[in-house]
Amino acid sequence: MDTVTPYKINVPDEAIEEIKSRVVAFPWHEMPSDGGWEYGTNLDYMKEFCDYWVTKYDWRKQEARINEFANFMTSVDNINIHFIHERGSGPNPKPLIISHGWPGTIVEFLDFIDLLAHPENHGGSVEDAFDVVAPSLPGFGFSGRPPRPYGPRKMAKTFNSLMTQILGYDRYIAQGGDWGGAISSWLGYDHPSSCAAIHINILTMRHKDGPQGTDEITWAKQFEKDQIVQNGYRTQQATKPQTLSYAMMDSPVGVAAWILEKMHGWSDLTHGDIESVYTKDQLLTNIMVYIVTRTFNTASWIYYGRREEGGRILSPEGKRVEVPTGCAVFPRELLAWPPRSYVDRIYNVAQWTEMPRGGHFAAMEEPDLLIQDIRKFARNLNEWPPSG
Repeated sequence: MDTVTPYKINVPDEAIEEIKSRVVAFPWHEMPSDGGWEYGTNLDYMKEFCDYWVTKYDWRKQEARINEFANFMTSVDNINIHFIHERGSGPNPKPLIISHGWPGTIVEFLDFIDLLAHPENHGGSVEDAFDVVAPSLPGFGFSGRPPRPYGPRKMAKTFNSLMTQILGYDRYIAQGGDWGGAISSWLGYDHPSSCAAIHINILTMRHKDGPQGTDEITWAKQFEKDQIVQNGYRTQQATKPQTLSYAMMDSPVGVAAWILEKMHGWSDLTHGDIESVYTKDQLLTNIMVYIVTRTFNTASWIYYGRREEGGRILSPEGKRVEVPTGCAVFPRELLAWPPRSYVDRIYNVAQWTEMPRGGHFAAMEEPDLLIQDIRKFARNLNEWPPSG
């Protein structure tokens, strides 16, 4: 087993003050007078948000909260990988790796990890406990950068090595949304001897034969229509991420606006109010992780990496993920789920749950719904560790 070193986040005071000074000095500009969030991040909200950032937000408080968990650093294929490792309660917690996406970080899981690892603290049963491994993706947050863009398939290989070679788990479960859903899919597809099952709350993969039948074709047409106004950031980050980075690395307000637009547009909000779901502290802490680690640039590389890996197609031969797969279908997911018939051709679907509410950032938006679904899925795996 390779070296695993305890890690503590401790951002220098000078870095925090430099960020605040840049926020204060931001040259505010204009937006159309009829603009809410239709043109992008709303100017009035952005000014309010930045005022809170410099007058009330306490990074040290949030930093201490992250450090309450057992944080570690290790090296996988010459890349430093940061991860939280919270060992579960009871005699037989199931190993579970949870992967975030973009524009997320491990901050997505700060209210989620204890629910997974210690269910007895939240009215649940210790028999549902997990050993939780929550890594920062390569190039994201406190992890080191890859030498060049890695896509989700390459990251899955890295995370399988983390779970088996570094942490010594013979078998484990993988869970994720956004890029974490793609990484979990590749873990189940490429590494079934160690990844025993996956649970996803997004469908990023596609079948080589495309949609079949009226319902699937209708979904595909609507999906493409819905994505027209969402594709700008994705195209930029998948083709010329370095050009975008020069502006973003220079502007904390720019990074915040780029990320807030997604948090607003991809979440299940009440009356369009982003703070009906998230607090400013939650939003800012996620944003600050990108800024204090200077990883906006390298985090965007994953889009380029996926394009090089072949895009969304899981298998040119039409094969599927054969390990048991749980699907948590949230109604306001940005990437709208196709009919079950389509998903069955890509995954061995063992559990399908249509949620009453929730959007893209399920672990933050609806942690109780997501945790119930993960626990149910894990219980139904029956024996643990599974044979084979």
